[in-house]
Amino acid sequence: MPAIAGRLYLCTPDRPDLAEFVAACIAGGVDVVQLREKHLDARPLVERARLLAAVCRDHGVPFILNDRPDLAIDAGADGVHVGQDDASPELARRIVGDDMIVGLSTHAHAELDASADAPVDYVSAGPVAPTPTKPGRPGTGLEYVTYAAGASRHPFYVTGGVTPETIPGLAAAGASRFVVVRYLTDSDDPRAAAARLGDAIDAAAGQPG
Repeated sequence: MPAIAGRLYLCTPDRPDLAEFVAACIAGGVDVVQLREKHLDARPLVERARLLAAVCRDHGVPFILNDRPDLAIDAGADGVHVGQDDASPELARRIVGDDMIVGLSTHAHAELDASADAPVDYVSAGPVAPTPTKPGRPGTGLEYVTYAAGASRHPFYVTGGVTPETIPGLAAAGASRFVVVRYLTDSDDPRAAAARLGDAIDAAAGQPG
């Protein structure tokens, strides 16, 4: 299965300036991009995903489509990310084959434990803090990050409330890869915002454990 090496993972919905926004984020240091769009039908979703796949390909960054392994292939994505209520990792892997990335969301110890033998390339752990992108889901807290750091059989990304201010605490709990949504999607200068996140990750990585 493919390896995924990025440390700053943008998860974005569709938006009118999608290509320009993502290119700016990549210029600032984002090195994995996911399109997570819950409101488009299949055909327009594929069109937007193809646009983003081209941007990411031009910049040498993996592009992941949320939820839909069937559409990920048609869109030219590098992989697919599935949640606990989506297609199973096993089904996603059968659909996309061995050469595409498969990621899986986890929100609890039992889900992380169950991912150990799943045919995935990475997992996400969180959201550490409640977030509007996951309405109704409580935060897992930092303890779950520490648990994932010790127990995950796969590379893991921490999700939920990632900002330059929270990265030191997340890193101290065991995180080294971070999914960001609102800090970039709400920014007036996404390139600079991504650079601030990268600086915070660099600084946290340089601290003694």
